[in-house]
Amino acid sequence: MIRKSVLLSAMVLIILSACSGGKEKTTGMEKAASGPSKTEIVKVMQLEMQKISHAVEYTATLQGYEEVHLAPAAPGRIEAIYVEEGSRVSPGQVLVQMDRTQLHQAEIQMRTLATDFARLDTLQKVGSIPQQQYDQLKAQYEIARSNVEFLTGNTRLKAPFSGIISGKYFEAGEMYSGAPVAPVGKAAILSLVQIDRLKVIVPVSEKYYPQIQTGMNAKISVDIYPGQEFSGKVVRIFPTIDPASHTFSVEVVTPNSSAILRPGMFARVSFDLGEVDAVVLPALAVLKMQGSNERYLFVEKDGKAERIPVSIGARFDDRIEVISDLLKPGDRVIVSGQSRLLHGVPVQVVP
Repeated sequence: MIRKSVLLSAMVLIILSACSGGKEKTTGMEKAASGPSKTEIVKVMQLEMQKISHAVEYTATLQGYEEVHLAPAAPGRIEAIYVEEGSRVSPGQVLVQMDRTQLHQAEIQMRTLATDFARLDTLQKVGSIPQQQYDQLKAQYEIARSNVEFLTGNTRLKAPFSGIISGKYFEAGEMYSGAPVAPVGKAAILSLVQIDRLKVIVPVSEKYYPQIQTGMNAKISVDIYPGQEFSGKVVRIFPTIDPASHTFSVEVVTPNSSAILRPGMFARVSFDLGEVDAVVLPALAVLKMQGSNERYLFVEKDGKAERIPVSIGARFDDRIEVISDLLKPGDRVIVSGQSRLLHGVPVQVVP
């Protein structure tokens, strides 16, 4: 029994000794792994500001220069609709005729008051009636005339400008209820859009607010006409900046006499901001973090690689505009060997 106990104790001591030795070996390996980082060989270029022709491009949707949804002020029966979707119309053209019963009643009342007022007007000139009686009848006649004018405008719906009928939501003989129609979300019998010129509302980054001016030119392109550019002009700059997107809206108008552009088309709008000072580097100097849209580059500072987050601007063949408040003229940007770098890794610059 004593011999068995001695053997057991010896085995325990051997196991403990082996574990201790393994731990010391592992610790030694960790120390070796945590030793000095390897110095990476890199090439650099000194950062300089360059003059470039700066243009910015945004996407938006073309809209009709003007668009109205025609409807009378009150519900009623539709007698006739003289146009269809796609019809071209001229200013003042009658498009819809509503029921005229109320209009006829109002016209009869106005004619009766007009006759009475003409009679009193003659008597008033010779002083045969009190002034108060004359004033009361005159007011009634003017109200009746105003009512006829109102009903006339809401019984015969006319085109306020030249354009194309873009929507028809009722047929002749139906009752117009005044409720909104689903396609436009508003009460309407017809929709009319002007397309001989179009507009586009462009959300522009707030940093360009000082450079966008009313009257400046813009270029518009659409995917269905590759290689073609259409001229536009800035006609309105909205006065406020959206705090969520940090953009402001710019209205650009483009002529469309040929009618090849249509409202609803996807468009790209570019603004030429003239020459500006910018940082332009080889495109290979800018890296992209995997799985995100984050861009960055490295600069050499005191013999180490320093990681700088950047955003990109215009492209010039194999070169790219780089935007960052952390970059300044004279910085040594790493343009070769940067793919192996981490922030703070020692680097050796070679010619």
